[in-house]
Amino acid sequence: MNRGLRITVTVIIVLLLVGIIAYPKIKPFLSSKLKKQPLNGAPLRQGQQKLNAAALIITPSHLSQFERSTGTLRPDEETDLSFETSGKIVAIFFKEGTRVKKGDLLAKINDKPLQAQLEKLQVALKLADAKEFRQRSLLGKDAISQESYDQIVTDVQGIKADINLIKARISETELRAPFEGEIGFRYLSEGAYATSSTKIAKLVKISPLKIEFSISEKYSSDIRIGYPITFVVNEKEYSASVYAVDPKIDIDTRVISLRALYPNKNEELKPGTYAKITLELSKLDSAVAIPTEALIPEMDGEKVYIYKKGKAQQVPVTTGLRTEAKIQITKGLNFGDTLIITGILQLRQNLPIALDTVFINK
Repeated sequence: MNRGLRITVTVIIVLLLVGIIAYPKIKPFLSSKLKKQPLNGAPLRQGQQKLNAAALIITPSHLSQFERSTGTLRPDEETDLSFETSGKIVAIFFKEGTRVKKGDLLAKINDKPLQAQLEKLQVALKLADAKEFRQRSLLGKDAISQESYDQIVTDVQGIKADINLIKARISETELRAPFEGEIGFRYLSEGAYATSSTKIAKLVKISPLKIEFSISEKYSSDIRIGYPITFVVNEKEYSASVYAVDPKIDIDTRVISLRALYPNKNEELKPGTYAKITLELSKLDSAVAIPTEALIPEMDGEKVYIYKKGKAQQVPVTTGLRTEAKIQITKGLNFGDTLIITGILQLRQNLPIALDTVFINK
């Protein structure tokens, strides 16, 4: 046997002898350690220290489910002002950034040729009316035929129709406010030539304001006309109500669009502003609700542990409404039960529990 092998054998023999001599002395220590620490989460044996835990006494809770979105404030009415006909602008009656009423005259196109035609037709109408009066007298005396009288009546009606047409064309040379609102910047000056496609200014009505936003299609059946919402602009919260729901879900984004109305009486909010939207979809005033971290999901369902007679008792539960921090329990728990909310991973059936803190559910 070579030298290296002899050394190895000698070391092994020495270690075995040391182990044989030391084992009786360390055996009681190892046995006590094994008794104190259960294997693989096995239940604590008799004499083991209790698990310290905190608990929650279940009382009726207010529970709400919210859906959050983003939206844009839009004016109640908005339009680009333009004339219905073409011509030279001879007068502008509004000031930029001022308020106008419905029907106010804002601008005027040259209408002198039309006014001349109107005067000519009005003279012709006087003559035709006088002739019709004479013809009617003659018809009463059988001095003319009914056909001759009907012809002059037709002439009178034709002139009146021409007058109405000219008046309509004259009204097209006037730009009037279609609704009450605030007028913006003007884009043309007096003397400019305008057509029906030329934008003169923008008119906006910002009281009330519309809030346009979208939510997931899964909530489409929950939202109805009059549904209340809250929205935040510049860290300030406002309330509004839904007045219109788009009848079609967007096939690309799978969302449905809604519009809410805010009075904006003081006109403190401006169109185009970004808003954070919150909808309260569900509301329960007396619910059995627990912290989400106390719920234990398993293959065959969900469960919790309650404190009963000094021990942990496993209770299968059925869940309902969920929020960010709480979850509703529809079956399995009752008001007054003491729910264990800490040491969840260490809990086992009939595990002795020492409650160090007890909270009241709110």
